[in-house]
Amino acid sequence: MPRPRRREAQPATPAKRLNRHGRRGVRGPVTGPHLPLLQGRIDFFETAVASCADYLKGLWPDALGDVRFEIAAAPANALGLDEVERWAVDTARGRITLFRVPIERLAKLHRNDELHKRMLIESCVFRAVAEYLGKDPWDLAPERFRHF
Repeated sequence: MPRPRRREAQPATPAKRLNRHGRRGVRGPVTGPHLPLLQGRIDFFETAVASCADYLKGLWPDALGDVRFEIAAAPANALGLDEVERWAVDTARGRITLFRVPIERLAKLHRNDELHKRMLIESCVFRAVAEYLGKDPWDLAPERFRHF
C-alpha cells in the first residue's frame, strides 16, 4: 500500500508586525500601559533644569522673571582645546542656554547615580544664573545651604 505523500513545508512568512519595508517600524513602550514610562537622560536633564530654574525664579522674581532657560545639545564651537562651554548667558536677550552633552559627558562624578547627576546639573544652573546676575552662586540662595 502506498504511503500518503507529505505536503511540502511552506516557507516561513514574515511576522505580521513588519511594515512594507520588512522592518518593525514604530515600537510601543517597553513598560506597558499600566506602568509609568521610563525616564531617559534628556528627560531627566530637562526636569532638573526646569525645577532648578523655577526655584531660582521664585527667589529672584524681579531679576529672572523674563529670563528664558533653553537647553541645547552642544555649543556651536569650543572655546579652546581644553575647554568646552557648559552654558551661555545672553543678558541683552534675557536668555540662559545650558549645553546638555558637555555637562553630562565631561563631568567627573565620584558616584554616578541620579542624585549626583542632579546636583551637577543644578550647580551648572546656579553658576549660569549667577553669571547672568553678576553675583556669586552661593549668594543666590543662602538659606538653602544652612542646615544647622
